[in-house]
Amino acid sequence: MLRYVLLRVSSSLFALLIITMIVFSLSQLSGSPVDALLPDDATQEQIDLFISEWGLDQPLWKQYVTFLGNAVQGDFGVSLKWPGENAMGFVMDRMPATLKLGGLSILITLVIALPLGIAAAVYKGSLIDKFAQGFALMGQSMPNFWLGIVLIWVFSVWLGWLPTSGIGTFAHLVLPAIAIAWFQISALARLTRSAMLEVLDAEYIKLARVKGASEWAVVFKHALRNAAVVPLTYFGILAASILTGSVVIESVYSYPGMGWVAIEAIRGRDFPVVQAVIIAYAVIYMLSNLLVDLLYVVVNPRIRHG
Repeated sequence: MLRYVLLRVSSSLFALLIITMIVFSLSQLSGSPVDALLPDDATQEQIDLFISEWGLDQPLWKQYVTFLGNAVQGDFGVSLKWPGENAMGFVMDRMPATLKLGGLSILITLVIALPLGIAAAVYKGSLIDKFAQGFALMGQSMPNFWLGIVLIWVFSVWLGWLPTSGIGTFAHLVLPAIAIAWFQISALARLTRSAMLEVLDAEYIKLARVKGASEWAVVFKHALRNAAVVPLTYFGILAASILTGSVVIESVYSYPGMGWVAIEAIRGRDFPVVQAVIIAYAVIYMLSNLLVDLLYVVVNPRIRHG
């Protein structure tokens, strides 16, 4: 068990190291920061001083080591678009808003997708199954930014029930959370249905029914536990995708989370904030997948001995 956990943590740290290399390389390919940070009328003396202070005259490997050392300490520099703001600190200030939105989206996804997928498998070929498959097809075909705009038009403009943008109350979370969760509900419901159908055809399920076990015990005690590995595999992707995929929806709803900050930073060529956002999202993604790896051990104890 300990060896399994250490292996997963080590692989996550190695992946994070690779991501820092990619972020650093992209910042180099995006052009010299001299053009972005200094005015057009800067003198050669000012340019030389800037290059020296920022270590741009050093070899690339040395610049990367400096970047990595600062990144470990959470120091990505000062924001260019929001003067005086520490880049990572500014991103972290927006993280609670994104976690609230993402958390509600995940809750909506699980509450709807799992029962829908289980019911579709148990009542295969019924109206419930056809509805679930139709809903999944529609959900995976519909872009979430377009759905977000439609939800604004229906529930905010036409009905006047919910706010169109901003942050503050629970009402501000409802529409963007639904827009984010819509695609994930469809994907998770289809995976759950497929996994349950495979397990429900297994011999031990037939044996449980022959022995007189109730349908509730067959579905939830025997089938669901063994079928849970497949949805659980997707859950790590789901959680990370919801949090990182909120970039577009936060822009649609002017919701001041990490995604909104990322878009605004890109527009303003605020490289320190863009780097901080990418690293923060990478950490969230890896933590989500690490959590799923650990949950595997709970669902399938054989992994402990693998």
